[in-house]
Amino acid sequence: MIPLAGMSTQLALRLVDSTRDAQLDLIKSSAEHSRAIDAFRDRIADVKTAEQLTEDRELYVFVMKAYDLEDQIFGKAMIRKMLESDIDDRKALVNRLTDPRLRELHQSMDFAPGKDGVSGNTDSFIWREMVVRRYVERQFINRTADENAGAGVVLEVRKRAPEITSWFDVLKNRDVSSFMRRALGLPDEMVQLDLDRQVEVFKTKFDIEKLKDPAELEKLERKYAALTDALDNQAVASSAAVTLMQGAVAAGAGGAGFVPMTIDISAI
Repeated sequence: MIPLAGMSTQLALRLVDSTRDAQLDLIKSSAEHSRAIDAFRDRIADVKTAEQLTEDRELYVFVMKAYDLEDQIFGKAMIRKMLESDIDDRKALVNRLTDPRLRELHQSMDFAPGKDGVSGNTDSFIWREMVVRRYVERQFINRTADENAGAGVVLEVRKRAPEITSWFDVLKNRDVSSFMRRALGLPDEMVQLDLDRQVEVFKTKFDIEKLKDPAELEKLERKYAALTDALDNQAVASSAAVTLMQGAVAAGAGGAGFVPMTIDISAI
């Protein structure tokens, strides 16, 4: 992974975009991930039920990571019950859970009750390779976010933008909603409003259909990156000012006497 820590969001994005293919290849060829990918390819075709999936720890973890559900791996019993539930039943568990990632996993695995809980997708080479691609891309996004939060948010938005059809889709994802607020110049305090009111505000600022236009998305990315870098620089300046003031106080405590200082924060 190319180090991105300490870089501006704009610079980190340029570096990520120019090295994306090479980094994806490095992830696939690394010892840890190549073993996980090989195990998935070798054994997933034999998995026909949710019970079989959750009992194979290695495959279960791989699939959960591929669908960005690493934070839910601990809830194996709940995941199994959700996968076994009937999506056509309004009261089914999959329809009562609010996390859209779980519904996406359910639809992808398709352990349909009408087929005695058997999934036909695992027999599909195309499906298996799609899950592998998702797994590798998720590792790439997560690593980028760990190194540079702003760049990670942009990658998350790029991944989800094609599937967004309404502002409610935006509000379902923390990264996407924070991206849109900042790119459109809206305050984070907006989250305190009810969802309908947030949607109304967003609609006055941007036509959500434009999010599928690469040129429009690129404009939003530039605005987001510029504002993120400006806010980060402001935070650094404030921190530097506090450090200088603390140094002056410490010098006074050491016997040198306190020397009043006038600090122009905007010049730091």
